[in-house]
Amino acid sequence: MFKLKFMSFFEEKNPEMDRYLEAHASSESEILKKLRRETYQKTTQPHMISGYQQGRLLTIISQMMQPKNVLEIGTFTGYATLCLAAGLGKDGKITTLDVNEDLAYLPKKYFEESEYSDKIIFKLQDAKQFLKETDEFFDLVFVDADKENYAEYFKLIKPRTRSGSVIMFDNVLWYGKVLEENPKLKSTQSIKELNDLAAKDEDFENLILPLRDGVNFLRRK
Repeated sequence: MFKLKFMSFFEEKNPEMDRYLEAHASSESEILKKLRRETYQKTTQPHMISGYQQGRLLTIISQMMQPKNVLEIGTFTGYATLCLAAGLGKDGKITTLDVNEDLAYLPKKYFEESEYSDKIIFKLQDAKQFLKETDEFFDLVFVDADKENYAEYFKLIKPRTRSGSVIMFDNVLWYGKVLEENPKLKSTQSIKELNDLAAKDEDFENLILPLRDGVNFLRRK
């Protein structure tokens, strides 16, 4: 019974509550409103956008940290990228990675229009390859792509972090599928493995925030 109720919570939308939450949060910038609207008009899976509520979380965390080096895995249309860029420290930068060449025109368009155009590095590159080749360290990392490799991403990201670095993984409740004891989907298996790794790794402290589909928030000690 609990499992069914849990899953229905993520599968059923509550427009009235969403409107309330948005009405009682800081306003969305015009460029983000425009990007969100065009995402729903021109993409086949607009629900993949981080969206208003999660975007506010990303912006506030970035503004609190004022990171100098941010990594994003999974650009989609660039909404989360712009939210993260809003808190970059002086001379800070954000590198955002994706592999969807067909959609690349959309985030590029909005990156160029934004006030952070000189701080955003957009790369069409496999994230695992990037992490294996880079010698950079990151203050803040946001992962929202390729759920089947979440556990592998964590293992590759960890050596590129230092004390105080923050890592966030999106969709870690996976519409309630993480409650399955023996999941068949590789994506569910990897997300469950990530959540287990994060909870057990003594180098990090973490908390899963039940925002939208769940965000695993990790801070390196």
